Amino acid sequence: MKTCEGKAEGEKKRWIKALAYVATIAGEHSLNWDDEAAMVEKIAADVSNKLNVTLSRDFEGMVGLEAHLRKLDSMLCLECDEVKMIGIWGPAGIGKTTIARALYNQLSSKFRFKCFMGNLKESYKSIMCVDDYDSKLCLQKQLLSEILNQRDIRVHHLGAIKDWLQDQRVLLVLDDVDDLEKLEVLAKELSWFGYGSRIIVTTEDKKILKAHGINDIYHVDFPSMEEALEIFCLSAFKQSTVRDGFEEIANKVAEFCGCLPLGLCVVGSSLRGESKHEWELQLSRLGTSLDRKIEDVLKVGYDRLVDKDQALFLHIACFFNHENVDHVTTMLTDTVLDVGNGLKNLADKSLVHISSRGHIAMHYLVQQLGRQIVIEQSHEPGKRQFLVEVEEIRDVLENETGTGSVIGISFDMSKIGELTVSKRAFEEMRNLRFLRFYNGKVSLLEDMEYLPHLRLLHWDSYPRKSLPPTFQPERLVELHMQFSKLEKLWGGIQPLANLKKIDLVHSKNLKEIPNLLKATSLETLKLMGCKSLVELPSSISNLQKLKTLSMRACVKLQVIPSDINLVFLEDVDMSYCSRLRTFPDISKNFSRLNLEDTKIEDVPASVGGCWSRLEWLVMGNRSLKRLTHVPLSVTLLDLSNSEIKRIPDCIVGLPHLVTLIVKNCKKLVSIPGLAPSLKSLNANNCISLERVCFYFHNVIKELTFYNCVNLDEEARRVIIQPRVDGYVLLPGKEVPAEFIHKATGNSITIKGTFSVFSRFKACLLLPPIKNRGDFQIKCSLRSKNGVLINQVYNFGMPETFYARCLSKHLLIFRDALFQQSVCHDEVDVTTSEILFEFTGWLEDDVCEVLECGVQILTDEAEGSSRKEDTFEEESSSSDEVNSFSSKEDNFEEESSSSDELNSFEADSSSEVGYSETGGNSDEAVRRIWSGKEDTTPIILGVVTLLCVLVVIRIYVNKK
Repeated sequence: MKTCEGKAEGEKKRWIKALAYVATIAGEHSLNWDDEAAMVEKIAADVSNKLNVTLSRDFEGMVGLEAHLRKLDSMLCLECDEVKMIGIWGPAGIGKTTIARALYNQLSSKFRFKCFMGNLKESYKSIMCVDDYDSKLCLQKQLLSEILNQRDIRVHHLGAIKDWLQDQRVLLVLDDVDDLEKLEVLAKELSWFGYGSRIIVTTEDKKILKAHGINDIYHVDFPSMEEALEIFCLSAFKQSTVRDGFEEIANKVAEFCGCLPLGLCVVGSSLRGESKHEWELQLSRLGTSLDRKIEDVLKVGYDRLVDKDQALFLHIACFFNHENVDHVTTMLTDTVLDVGNGLKNLADKSLVHISSRGHIAMHYLVQQLGRQIVIEQSHEPGKRQFLVEVEEIRDVLENETGTGSVIGISFDMSKIGELTVSKRAFEEMRNLRFLRFYNGKVSLLEDMEYLPHLRLLHWDSYPRKSLPPTFQPERLVELHMQFSKLEKLWGGIQPLANLKKIDLVHSKNLKEIPNLLKATSLETLKLMGCKSLVELPSSISNLQKLKTLSMRACVKLQVIPSDINLVFLEDVDMSYCSRLRTFPDISKNFSRLNLEDTKIEDVPASVGGCWSRLEWLVMGNRSLKRLTHVPLSVTLLDLSNSEIKRIPDCIVGLPHLVTLIVKNCKKLVSIPGLAPSLKSLNANNCISLERVCFYFHNVIKELTFYNCVNLDEEARRVIIQPRVDGYVLLPGKEVPAEFIHKATGNSITIKGTFSVFSRFKACLLLPPIKNRGDFQIKCSLRSKNGVLINQVYNFGMPETFYARCLSKHLLIFRDALFQQSVCHDEVDVTTSEILFEFTGWLEDDVCEVLECGVQILTDEAEGSSRKEDTFEEESSSSDEVNSFSSKEDNFEEESSSSDELNSFEADSSSEVGYSETGGNSDEAVRRIWSGKEDTTPIILGVVTLLCVLVVIRIYVNKK
């Protein structure tokens, strides 16, 4: 080819590809045209459309858009020839359409046939309301007309899209799909479209995507608070940052909008150019009513719900937002609502989010929509389903205007100065089911005469001595009356089959618990701080579903029942029951038992032998002088403040013990041995402790001997030796000799050759500390040229320094030299010296570092350590103490993942069969069709050839 003579090899390849492509193009033949001028006009229009494609600037500067497009590009996998259909799912106003349009603009130049069918929910509503079959034909005609650029196309059957497009590479976006039927009309099967086609569907309803078999679903999440503020600023100030003087109120508005882009843009534009005073007025209005534009968008999803799901939506918006799914299900069990399926429907339609832990979260603006709908039920508050606005609740309760329409009242009393409720306030609200007064006090000048048949009674600081005598609790599911003045709840044996939870925390006047003989469903009983309570009644023996019993700080408690076995009772807290002498043998299935600061002297032999599920046992008190029995299952044992002189033999033999706490044991002299499974030992303030003799089989997370000033030299040597992933703390006068790099002050520079896998062990000498508080340490590592290569934080000593420090102390810890969260080729691993700088804080004050020492750990020594650490991480249970955050295992995982990825990429490249030197004609054609090559020379070649052929043909015909 003369054209390519003397050209570079790359230029020749481009011409080869272009000519190969031209040979596959179906051109125009004049015999198929009645009017040759029209043919030329069409060719010119086609060429013009191809040559005049310019990248859209409509989406430049859009916050967070690039991250969305990168993730979607990965999902689309454009290099694959298979047909792919993906979904973009998220709540109304989150930006799905904007993302889809930006993606379409980015990809459209790579597809000959493309179409963006916008807002299917609204644009085609009228069409779908005509005759069903004709409406489907209309939809298909609309799509084909747009994608083929032919206005007069005719569609006679529902297979038309397949007939026209099954051999064509198509880009199709179906935006805002709200109906499965529409989706099936427009893109029923992948076989309707040619190889390499991409179909993108946006919707608020995940169920539609799943029902259509779309498994590649991109969930559009809310932007971060920083991104939300930037979105708001672009709308309000036409700049990406907050204008001076508006910082606080701008943050409040962004928080109010809950990071919803639609809300941020609408509210921002409405405030643009307004004064700060006007902003404050608008903000107060936003808290009680939605902007009409926002309401119109959000309400569409609500309107499409069936009646039962609409009712569930209102219950959540007005009463159960941020509650647990199980709690809501229990509360609504006696209604006609299908809570399980209803919540799933609301979640699929992005009206609520249900976390992995089962918590329901409704966006603030969506919640406002629900409350707005309730307000519109009636002009009279007392005739609405729910009362949530403070002034309206005050009006209804003070004027006794409630009716049978009201089923729920939620009253945040902190928002009002004072409220006096009349004794007949609830008399007409016979259907009231949920009553919640919280964050304040309500005045009752006289005893109430009536309370309805409630399922939830939550009344903080209840001001009377008892509930109304007419109150019937048979429907009650939960009773919350913290800080009440109750002396008793009710008399006699009441039918309490529905009752699951009683919370009377800090009801200090409570003298008796009601007879719970018929509370057979009760799961939680909280009586913490009930200082007048003397006895736990024998009727608790019937609580066979009880799981949690909290009686912390019931200082007069002396009598508890015995010889009963509550089979589901797992968590019992009787700490600070300072008169309690009887060991609570009320269940054999405890997993946690707290008896701190009681008068209990030992664990009975019967308990030590048969309790097989107890994991946490807290026994520390001044009455404890010996310990002869401990269940073998215990993993955490706390003997703080006890009078023991040595670690009992029954502790040394515990096979599962991970954490031992003996702090403030002032008479403890020696620790002769420890359980081989131990990972954490807290012996702080054991001022008489002299000798320790133990060997650790595991990596230690925490080893603290704060204020143990009488430790002998051998004990100090033993304490320093274990391999620690957290920290060691003990009294000391100087950095030990094993730390060969030492310096006075808080920094030291070490020269040498370092490996990317190298680790270090550091020792700091800290001065005596007079103040109390949380101690924190930061270790910064910098290369020779000042680049930060690692930064280690230790927040692992939250309560260590809550006693005055009697002497100098040594803090020892270890970590990696190089930060594992940074790619190693970006870190200066070739540095010949490293600066270690240590900074300590006690609360907000800087704590002096007197001396520091560092030991560089060799790769060989640490290699086996890493393997052992990994094994420990996989085989052991989660640690129960705070510690330094070791990144060693994470680094190995990241390195392994990186290696696998590189291997995968290498394998993928070899499978494709395309090489830079040789080339592959099939692959070249495929890459041209997929839009990966620059097609400009191809188009120019085609245009030139077609124009020459047309001119010759016209000339021949004229002759």
